[in-house]
Amino acid sequence: MLLIYVPKLTNRAGYTINVVMRDILQTDFAITVDSQAFRNHEGPRLCYANSPVEGCDAPFVKSARLLFETTIEEQQCHPFAHNGMTVLFPVFARDAVMPFDPFAAIFFMLSRYEEYLPHRKDSHGRFMATESLAYKTGFLQTAVVDRWALMLRDILRDRYPELTFRSRTFSFEQTVDIDAAYCYLHKGTFRTVMGLLRDGIHRHDPEEVRHRLRVLLKKEEDPYDTFDYILELSQKYTYRSNLIFFTLMGDYGIYDKPASPHCSEYRELLQHLGDYAKMGVHGSYYSAEEPARLEREIARLSDILHRSIVRNRFHFLRFNLPYAYRNLQQHNILHDYSMGYAEVPGFRCGTCTPVPFFDLNSDQEGNLTMHPFMAMDTTFHTHMKLSPDETIRQMHSLVDEVKAVEGTFCCIFHNQNLSDDFDWKGWRTVYEDLLEYAATQHV
Repeated sequence: MLLIYVPKLTNRAGYTINVVMRDILQTDFAITVDSQAFRNHEGPRLCYANSPVEGCDAPFVKSARLLFETTIEEQQCHPFAHNGMTVLFPVFARDAVMPFDPFAAIFFMLSRYEEYLPHRKDSHGRFMATESLAYKTGFLQTAVVDRWALMLRDILRDRYPELTFRSRTFSFEQTVDIDAAYCYLHKGTFRTVMGLLRDGIHRHDPEEVRHRLRVLLKKEEDPYDTFDYILELSQKYTYRSNLIFFTLMGDYGIYDKPASPHCSEYRELLQHLGDYAKMGVHGSYYSAEEPARLEREIARLSDILHRSIVRNRFHFLRFNLPYAYRNLQQHNILHDYSMGYAEVPGFRCGTCTPVPFFDLNSDQEGNLTMHPFMAMDTTFHTHMKLSPDETIRQMHSLVDEVKAVEGTFCCIFHNQNLSDDFDWKGWRTVYEDLLEYAATQHV
């Protein structure tokens, strides 16, 4: 067992060491503030402090101040290159085994420390990728948290060959957001008539009118009804247990246009999907800041599925820390899948490992697990204006990075974007290629 010495066990230090040793490196460890017990320990040791423990030759990681503070203030991260990788929080000590504080760097990324500081927001009130240190410094597409932890593992392994680290395996988690289950069907009389008038009179598109009518008359499948296609591919690549649908349960509005939760066909669809995949609520546009709204949406999905709802992803990825995550915890949501950017792919919190949420304002770990995602279909198509072929190349690069650290690759697709219709024609190849490429990573 590895014994880790810290001069003071703060909530920040305990959280970070637990994530590194338990969740990423997966080794047996204990933490002590007793320097004499640390000296007397006969097994592997690691000192994390401002100076080494006297009379002890254990590997020494010099600490920056971050994990021993309780305030939230501008941090001098001073990024620099080490062993071909960007690292943060340089330290200066001849006897330190690393020239930076990996625990401070990891905490800075996982806690989303910079999102608590003053920053510019986009038109939807979201923290922008361009505001992040990872984007500005050029390491957004690198799982730096996992790689920093692996640097520490290699040092410990060289010093203590008997110290064991359980092997992780690459995993693939595909998630599908159901913003609109149907393009034409089950819209209600008013919305259906208005749609026909818009296509025929405003857009002067008789072919779209005929298309809509053929679907309404059940002569063609609704173009957004791609669910059987998704399930079939998921089963083909044996990802059944790692498929999650997030469905809007909010009220109809400018940004939310879900099917009615009272629609019997929609309810049957969700029940059917729930037989083959995990289900979560897709918190509507304003749900992150309105607890009553989120509570209502969770209750609607729970009523349809006859089970407790423990997963969420916010629509438009619209949330602010820590309040949105506090809101989720108050309503017994245990897992959130919103941690990523809409405009660019990459690792928003620097990792591809599911980790606990840490509330900087209250200085404590929450009971919510963050599941970061690396890529979303609309990012490449709508924000970056990439072709399917260009997207496939970027997807492969992200999968390779996750594979290199044996993490979890999580991505977002939308059922309507897999219709192979409208301006998404040809994008099924991206989805199919990703599933096949991810499958090869298990070999």
